[in-house]
Formats: sequence, structure tokens, C-alpha cells
Amino acid sequence: MQPNGVIIIEGQLQGLSNAYSLGEAGIPVIVADTDNCLAQYSRYCQKFVQCPPYDSDELASFLIDLARDLDLKGWMLLPSNDHAVVTLSRNKKRLEKYFRTPIPDPDIISSVYNKLSLVENAREAGVPVPATFRGDRIDPKAPPLDFPVLTKGKFGQAFRQKTGRKAFLANTPKELFTQLKKIKQQVPLEETIIQELIPEGKNKAISFTAFCEDGEIRAYWMGAKVREHPVRFGTATCAKSVFVEDCLKHSLPLIRQFNYSGVCEVEYLKDPRDGQYKLIEINPRTWLWVDLAKACGVDFTKMLYHHANNEQPHFPDDYQTGKYWINPIADPVSVAQSNNKKRLAFLKYLLYLFGNNYVNPLAGKKEIKPAFFYALTVNTKLRKALKPFLKGKKETS
Repeated sequence: MQPNGVIIIEGQLQGLSNAYSLGEAGIPVIVADTDNCLAQYSRYCQKFVQCPPYDSDELASFLIDLARDLDLKGWMLLPSNDHAVVTLSRNKKRLEKYFRTPIPDPDIISSVYNKLSLVENAREAGVPVPATFRGDRIDPKAPPLDFPVLTKGKFGQAFRQKTGRKAFLANTPKELFTQLKKIKQQVPLEETIIQELIPEGKNKAISFTAFCEDGEIRAYWMGAKVREHPVRFGTATCAKSVFVEDCLKHSLPLIRQFNYSGVCEVEYLKDPRDGQYKLIEINPRTWLWVDLAKACGVDFTKMLYHHANNEQPHFPDDYQTGKYWINPIADPVSVAQSNNKKRLAFLKYLLYLFGNNYVNPLAGKKEIKPAFFYALTVNTKLRKALKPFLKGKKETS
């Protein structure tokens, strides 16, 4: 008898990794995306469907119709997109009649995605946070801020869609208020926050990831960003498996504060001024480099599946540290765009990229279609990043 399957919603790198985890265990997979995606080209994708926008309630109606048409009652929904998480949580009662939905309830999702609410909850739980202020309550004559500061959206992905940027950096009060005037044309200032910028150096963002039940952490894993693209405030292109005791200590009361159930990624950044790891954000879903956790012995995707199907998941007591995840196409772009002094030697980088102690989300799966499709989608960015290296060289036919 074929087991209940999973509908992966958004099938880019994260969705592809989840498809591998499930497919390798013999669990049927359907991929739903608003456009062409990597996971649809995997041999583990039994069917690909193009769905409505992730932030529309039409997505929930579409999935219900899909369950009726294909007899998918009892299948699990696994979103890889923030907007999809919010939509599925908002429609959770409707969807539960057809699907298994290991997604937090709307009140928890709202508190987690609303960065101002997140900061307030973290303070109540005793978790360190950057100094944070409401964007619509800053006095231009006497801003209570230590510069530089970042202006962000209370709801990050919506802010990024409207402004085209994850955050705005201001080094002076004048620069901040010039930015706020521009931001106000696209986003109401009551939907923004202003946070102190934690100085960067050797400190890298730490992702504490966990599977939780009713506010208790059953399994966890941690990774650190090594490189990102864009170089600042970007998405990880290289990450490393680590263990940081302080992040575990902070996460225990934070998860209890939300009475959280399911998988989440809690991001911290160490402040070199006081040595504290401060909360940056929480993502109530799997994340881009989830397959690094799996390679280290913590398979969150299968934990979610077994728990949703009333089966006992395997909760490992430990995991491997010192293992790397590399995006083999985006990471060279990140290296190429780094400062000359920080740029890795070419030979050293090749040894690093093709060494034995790394996870490549596009290789080692005995199929090339997803990697080929991904290469096509990022080819323009790669050529642009490598352009400085090609200057002065004669073109050959």
C-alpha cells in the first residue's frame, strides 16, 4: 500500500532538497509552484502543478480542488515560501479537512513574522535582541538611536517585494530620514522597524534549527553562514555545521514563549560589543540549506512527515559539526564579488568546493536536470559577477 505523500509548495533549492529527503524514503511527492522550478525536474517529483500566487487564498482553494481531483486526502502540505506559510496557516481549518498541515496556527505565525511582535516576545522570554524602534515613531530632531541603523519591514518578505531591498542601511540621522521619505512612498512607516546594526567581523549569522512539540525542543541542529550573496544582508551561498551553546540556551525559553510546534529556523548574530548572541528572526519552515542538517544526521523533513502521520520520528541526540554546504553556482559569484583582500585563492577554492566534507544540493543525486535548469537561471548573474576577471583579455572565437 503506497504511503500518503507530500505536496511541496515552491520547488526551488529548498523544495528540491525536501523532495530528495522524501523521495529517497519512498514517499510520493507532488511539487506545486507558481512557475518553473528545480524540483519539478527531479525523478522524485511524480507530478508538477502550477499554482496561484502564494499570498492568495486562491492557493488554499486550489490545493483543496487538487486533493479532490487526485484523491490526495491525508497527504501533507510542506511550504517552502514565507507567503505560502502565512496563507496555509490562515486557511488551516479548511485545509485540515483534506491534508495533514504541520504548520503553526495563525496567531503564532503572526507573532513570528511580525518583527516588532517577535522582539517583544523575545524580551519577555529573556532573549537578547538588537535595540529596536517603530519606524513611524522616530523623532527626526532627536532620534534615540546609535548609528548605523537598519530600516526593515515588520513583515520582511512583503517589505522586500515592495522596496526591492531586504533592509536600508543609514549611517547618519540625515541619511535615515531621507530613506524614510522614500520608503514611505512604497510602504507605510507603521509597517517598518528601525534596528541598531550589529557590527560585522568574524561573527557570522547562526541558524538554530529545531523540531518542536508544544513548546519543547525534540531535536535541533545549528549552522553558520560562511558566505552570502549579496555580500551583505544576503542569502547563504556557503554554510558550516556548528554548535553554539548560547544559541541553545536562548532558544529553549523562546520556543516555550510561543508554545511552538513544528520545524523552525531561529537566526542569531553575535554582538562583538557585549559578546551576546542576539535574535534576528524566526522562519517557521525549513530553510535553504536544510540538506546540510540532513547530511549531519538531522532530517527535519522526515521528522515532519512521520509526526504528521502519527508515527514516531527519530530524534537524534547529536549531529556532525564541521561539515559544509555550498551552492556550486551562487557561491563562486559571492567569492568573485568579495573584496580583493578577502578573495580566496583559486586553487584553494577549488579544493574547498570539490572536497569530501561538503554538501552540494545539486550534485550526488544521480540526475542532472535540476542542476542544468538552475545553471540556466543564474547564468546572467554569474557572467556579470565574473566580468572584472575578463577585462583586458582578448575574446577568442
